Amino acid sequence: MRRHTILMVLSFTLIAWSSVNCFAQQLSSQNFGIALKPEEVGFDAKRLARIDSFLSNYVKEGIMPNAVAFIARHGKVVYNKAFGYRNIENKTLLKNDDIFRIASQTKAITSVALMTLFEENEFLLDDPVSKFIPEFKNPLVIVSIIEKDSTATTKPASREITIRDLLSHKSGIPYGNILYAKQNIPSINSLGNESIGTVVKRIAKLPLEHNPGEKFTYGLNTDVLGYLIEVISGMPLNEFLKKRIFDPLEMKDTYFYLPKSKVERLVTLYSKDSLTGPLYYSKSVDNQTYPYAGAQKYFSGGAGLVGTIEDYARFCQMLLNGGTFNGNKILGRKTIDLMTCNQIGDEEVWGTKNKFGLGFEIVTIAGVAKIPGSLGSFRWGGAYSTDYTIDPKEDLILLIYTNVLPFANPDINTRFRIMVYQALE
Repeated sequence: MRRHTILMVLSFTLIAWSSVNCFAQQLSSQNFGIALKPEEVGFDAKRLARIDSFLSNYVKEGIMPNAVAFIARHGKVVYNKAFGYRNIENKTLLKNDDIFRIASQTKAITSVALMTLFEENEFLLDDPVSKFIPEFKNPLVIVSIIEKDSTATTKPASREITIRDLLSHKSGIPYGNILYAKQNIPSINSLGNESIGTVVKRIAKLPLEHNPGEKFTYGLNTDVLGYLIEVISGMPLNEFLKKRIFDPLEMKDTYFYLPKSKVERLVTLYSKDSLTGPLYYSKSVDNQTYPYAGAQKYFSGGAGLVGTIEDYARFCQMLLNGGTFNGNKILGRKTIDLMTCNQIGDEEVWGTKNKFGLGFEIVTIAGVAKIPGSLGSFRWGGAYSTDYTIDPKEDLILLIYTNVLPFANPDINTRFRIMVYQALE
């Protein structure tokens, strides 16, 4: 009897261990689930279907060439659909896994990558940038610009630029002026035979638009951070992002420059002459071809990446989860709390009433009063018309992509957010 009891206990122990081990394996291979019905994750199916009409109509009317949208709540995908054409001329239908230029959505990835080094005690946020990139020592500020010869009168800045200034866009580094044009500073990408390091060192020699910390000026700050990562880590930025972000999150289709086998999945870039004008094939060789052409040496930490919408959704879900996804921890949750705190004081982001943290726009009560959303959500987008929102209160991520520059219609992203939030039960 005693032997029988011992065998039973051992048996139950093995079963319990097996169950725990199985559960641990499930956690280690965690991925997006699929909501079988919208109601399963708190969406009204009929209201959610309004997104189909909204996007398909915009494509039919020629307002946008295509769109892919992705929504997940409680870690389950409730919407992942593609509309329109990857290439209008060839009538190539868009697929969910087609690749888009994501421009300034690169900034969040670079900012998170940098903060992994912060967590390893490689720097403090209020360290001067010149500690790592000496060319930024003794910055100057523009007093006036002489347009006739593209020169400027300057004065010494009140203090040095800090790493916090770069993350929050309060350094005084702009997205270009006539001084930047004279020095051939790329704003989004480059086909040339130059590295981000050589460009950042040219930026360091140019005067700032205002004293560091004085106000929010959206600019090439995150490109500087990309080079800072290279200096601190001793690795090229593309390799560092692959090791710290892309591989752990299984972002298999996100690159600065596409491998030849994936170029055909890149969507064609379109342009307009006005918001209401017709779409046409973009004639900007740089913007159209940079993901696969040129010297492919310029790793723009502020605007250079291309990728699929699901890849970026994995990144968003990691942030929503407090720093972990796919069984891998990228950041600590308190670091994400820090990154999503207001860093710009009384300033606001472009009339939105929202604030800016360390790499993200932060939605405020005043911002929620303008369009539906949640206090504390964080978001950004890209110049080619991509957009994402991460909403911790609703345990929700929402992304929408198309590729049009210039004159992508900004109300597409606003209307999409409205369509998502109105469908919540």
